Amino acid sequence: MSTLDIALWGVFPYVALTAFIVGIVWRWRTDQFGWTSRSSQLHESKILRWASPLFHVGILMVLAGHIMGILIPKDWTDTIGISEHMYHLVATGAGAVAALMTVVGFILLMVRRVTYKGVRRKTSRNDKIMLVFLTIPLALGAFATFHHQVFGGDGGYDYRETIAPWLRSIFLLNPQIDLMADVPLDFQLHVIAGILLIAMVPFTRLVHMFSAPVGYVTRPYIVYRSRDASVSTASPARGWSPLGRRPVNGDPAEGA
Repeated sequence: MSTLDIALWGVFPYVALTAFIVGIVWRWRTDQFGWTSRSSQLHESKILRWASPLFHVGILMVLAGHIMGILIPKDWTDTIGISEHMYHLVATGAGAVAALMTVVGFILLMVRRVTYKGVRRKTSRNDKIMLVFLTIPLALGAFATFHHQVFGGDGGYDYRETIAPWLRSIFLLNPQIDLMADVPLDFQLHVIAGILLIAMVPFTRLVHMFSAPVGYVTRPYIVYRSRDASVSTASPARGWSPLGRRPVNGDPAEGA
């Protein structure tokens, strides 16, 4: 076990998690008005109407797949009767669809951000850095999925024997660094890029993923009442007044 392995798989995850937790608390206490996605919908909406649902639904599917595939131990699925072949088919099929939706939606969003002047002007330097660090794990994850799981054959790479137990050991404060030694390089790079992205979330607009209109459910009712003419002393103003016109030949005279 090298010093680099210890740094990457035993120290770096905790540094990133610390930056994430401290950053979230700091951002909430100092910049609640900036806790937003800073939507550019007013500048362009046609592409956004298709690209945004594609990307967000796809990324939610990706996150759900990561949670189920990494945090759920392999022996749990074996216990309830899910065979390795069945798991691979479902995970590969759903993962490929999610990866395709995410990548296509992300590309459309990037094309929109580059080609429309209003959206491009709204992109800050922080946004550009964030987009780079978002692009890398997405591209590496999509490549690893199709390289190993879709076209790899023989059931693909079984990350539930290496990456999944390593990640669980991180949360259990007992990192099993040796499990990551023989992981394929593209998966290793995907994990490193993902950890970097997690550390950056509190300091970018990605923080909006932790916002939800929970208060909307318990909001007070808004009652709209018309003005009661019997209570008010002022006569209601007319919205318009008819304009008189000159009589034309053949019209009856006014007052006749």
